[in-house]
Amino acid sequence: MVSIQHQFPPLAGQDSADIQNWLAALSEVFAPAEIEVIRNACEFAAPLYHDKVELTGTPLLQHALGSASILIGLNMDHETIAATALHAVPNFLDDWHEVLTKRFGRNVTGMVDGISRMEHIRQFSEMRSPSNDKEETAQQIESLRKMLLAMVEDIRVVLIKLAERTQTLRTLSGAIAEQQKQIAQETQSIFAPLANRLGVWQIKWEMEDLSVRYLEPVLYKQIAKLLDERRVDREQYIADVLAHLRQALAKVGIAGEVSGRPKHIYSIINKMKRKQLDFDQLYDVRAVRVLVENIEQCYAALSIVHELWTPIQKEFDDYIARPKPNGYRSLHTAVIGPRSLSVEVQIRTQQMHHDSELGVAAHWRYKENKKADSGVDDKIAWLRQILAWKDEIADGGELQAQFKNQLLQDRVYVLTPQGKVIDLPKGATPVDFAYVVHTDLGHRTRGAKLDGSIVPLNTKLQTGQRVEILTTKQGGPSRDWLSPRLGFLQSARARAKVRHWFSEQNLDDSVAQGRTLLDRELHRVGVTDINQEKLAQKLHYNKLDDLLAALGRGDITPRRVSLAIVQDTPAAAPRAAVQTADTPGGKVLIEGVGNLMVRSAKCCTPHKPDPIIGYVTRDRGITIHRRDCPFMQRVPEEREDRLLEAKWALNQD
Repeated sequence: MVSIQHQFPPLAGQDSADIQNWLAALSEVFAPAEIEVIRNACEFAAPLYHDKVELTGTPLLQHALGSASILIGLNMDHETIAATALHAVPNFLDDWHEVLTKRFGRNVTGMVDGISRMEHIRQFSEMRSPSNDKEETAQQIESLRKMLLAMVEDIRVVLIKLAERTQTLRTLSGAIAEQQKQIAQETQSIFAPLANRLGVWQIKWEMEDLSVRYLEPVLYKQIAKLLDERRVDREQYIADVLAHLRQALAKVGIAGEVSGRPKHIYSIINKMKRKQLDFDQLYDVRAVRVLVENIEQCYAALSIVHELWTPIQKEFDDYIARPKPNGYRSLHTAVIGPRSLSVEVQIRTQQMHHDSELGVAAHWRYKENKKADSGVDDKIAWLRQILAWKDEIADGGELQAQFKNQLLQDRVYVLTPQGKVIDLPKGATPVDFAYVVHTDLGHRTRGAKLDGSIVPLNTKLQTGQRVEILTTKQGGPSRDWLSPRLGFLQSARARAKVRHWFSEQNLDDSVAQGRTLLDRELHRVGVTDINQEKLAQKLHYNKLDDLLAALGRGDITPRRVSLAIVQDTPAAAPRAAVQTADTPGGKVLIEGVGNLMVRSAKCCTPHKPDPIIGYVTRDRGITIHRRDCPFMQRVPEEREDRLLEAKWALNQD
């Protein structure tokens, strides 16, 4: 990196000319004060970018201005344009954050910071070797998309990244072949779906067309050639259809805007593959679009189209009555037009068309000196309408839950040292992370590094961090990990794995202890002939040893076992068993047990004559509580079998 220079060298002649020519075209889009902010950003960045090129060979300044131009076309605000011009500054300036904040404010600096972090994560994820498991690969790509969205506080950062990627694709011919394929594949896997999710369809379509050009060059050129060879005839045909349709709409008083619709090569290739059709069999190579004022006119125009030409069955979609999950609205139909050739017709209102072209970007335009609100509440309001996942979700409730997960950041997305994305609940720690990667890794965890720095194991993870687990060759988890107060584990799944590990330790001792307790209960209730395997199944254990081990560990109390025995053997006559024990509050009598350690609860410190009750703990014997102790009031139903009758002994000697 370059050390901070408070006085940058003057702009090179060509750089200065490029900036001035570019800024001159913005006077009709931005106010003078807004243009000055953009000019300031360009002039700040230009000396740092001088002689630097993008991987396609394009000068970095031209790349930045080209990316900004794409965003201007999407009606983005001046702060977004300034941040785009400054997007690569962190690569060349040490204390860029301090300098940019002082000169451009927190909003612009925050976007530059978000772009830098997104790029860091994207590059790091590239280091991971591809998996041969298609399902795993798809899951990883999906997790990476979610992480890229979740890690930015300002959604404009994602739009900047999309515009920058589109600009790279436009000049991709200057890159080497290997880079062309890698960038094109990454675009199709990650960036085009992100553009779709945010409703920025202009960028999505261009990304898809440009990426398929490098991924399937032969097929791309074939389709492009077919489109070009028949262009003149197709244009004349569309002109005749448009004239006929305009005349029919005018007759009924609909002032519709009728035009030809450009076809995207990517969508043509996809449809040919999906429906196994030849180019000549496609219905929508010839396409027109009708824009009207309101929804009523949409359906009136549809009726006119169907009166003029015969509709093709199964080629009608009403996305007005049933919008796509990404908010797209329009009527789609295909008809047999003049000369018995198929024509696709799209009908929508002007507002629907505006939304379909600009999507989320339209919400970020400054209006009459008022800035668009980038707060969470506003983001939720409009993203719930247009954010869509690639695998479209039909159920509205499920879709809303997806938005909540992403926007309120109920999940965190972190990376393994190999670049794999791990999806965790909010508040997860390195120990949670280790157990998700592999159970054995979790058991052997002894330390952790976040982005190369050692941290405590109960550190809360943040989206975008790289997590490295430090392990021992042998050993197991710590019992401290199960303490909610210490905060080592957030995931219920990880806690279950830790409990299971401890339950498997000293299994023989637990079974032996359980056998002793079971025999004691059988003797106490006077039962000598009972099918113990069936007793285990009645208590929801697969086999007798599982029940004995649970008894020995304290997972199930002897009292619960005796109740099951009595239910199966009505004639059983429990023999009274009473244990006497001394506590700080006095001598107590506990019914139904014997030879267990007894202690007084610290939470309520019972003393005679307080009404008392006993509670069987898992590993510390019996605890005596006051009956009105808050802890006793919260004992869940499934643990009520741990409660024992207790009272103060009359004779306290």
